[in-house]
Amino acid sequence: MTTSAEPRVERRRSVRRSGAAVARPGFAWAAPATLFFLLFAVVPLVLVAVLSFTSWDGLSSPQYTGLDNWKALIHDHVMIQSLWLSVVITVLGVVVQTPLSILLGVWAAGKQRNRAILSAIYFVPLLLSATAISILWRALLDPNFGVPSQAKWLFGDGNLFGHQSSAIGVLVFVGAWQYTPFHTLIYQGATRAIPPVLYQAAAIDGAGRIRQFWSITLPQLRTTMITSMILMVVGGLTTFDTVLILTQGGPGNDTTISAYYMYEQAFKSFDYGGGSAIALVLVVIATIISLIVVKVSGYDKMRSSSEGL
Repeated sequence: MTTSAEPRVERRRSVRRSGAAVARPGFAWAAPATLFFLLFAVVPLVLVAVLSFTSWDGLSSPQYTGLDNWKALIHDHVMIQSLWLSVVITVLGVVVQTPLSILLGVWAAGKQRNRAILSAIYFVPLLLSATAISILWRALLDPNFGVPSQAKWLFGDGNLFGHQSSAIGVLVFVGAWQYTPFHTLIYQGATRAIPPVLYQAAAIDGAGRIRQFWSITLPQLRTTMITSMILMVVGGLTTFDTVLILTQGGPGNDTTISAYYMYEQAFKSFDYGGGSAIALVLVVIATIISLIVVKVSGYDKMRSSSEGL
């Protein structure tokens, strides 16, 4: 009895016997993407690294100052606090968005009635810009004219932007409202790629939907979960426009995350050297956290069962 793999193996052998080479795509296939990455990622990053060792107001010529910007960051308590706030908001975002995205993605991958319509409505925030979403929620949560002013029994004094804990809660909520649909879409596609035969075998063995979810769906979504979490971490550490519109770093500096502090240093204080140093710190931290997630999860040891091109 022949298997489906045997004809492919035989074709490869016949190609080799005929003297034809089975070639993989060359570097030319990756050249456009590589060039794009170099021009818009590597080159700007190198320039930022150079500027971090200078003093520049954006108008005159940059003046080399050595490690002055880096020494100033070490003794800047606002910078230290901004890093801590960035980590807190990022962790809260991962904790909130991951379970929601998984559950909604698995549900959206099914064949429920009206699923397509409900999924399309739910994905609407994904089509809006972060600026538009931030303005929308700023108006809805306005302490004088928004929903909190009409439901003080739930929101207390109604000023959600006047306290650190509630302001952070608003940032996490708005971020989840905007980006959960994106991660849901990732999980939806990954769930649909799970072989149906696994569920059929589980059903024969008497496993219900909940048991199938824990024993089949979640393990099969492991690599997708790691990818999604890395995207959340990078996105959380670089969040800027939401903070700019909703809280402006307030009250005081209670929601001044590193990305917003970088903006203040560069575009408000005209200290582009200091702002570049903060940007470089963010890049390093995001890279380290991503590598830790990959290493701890064992993602770097996973191998595909498909040969690819």
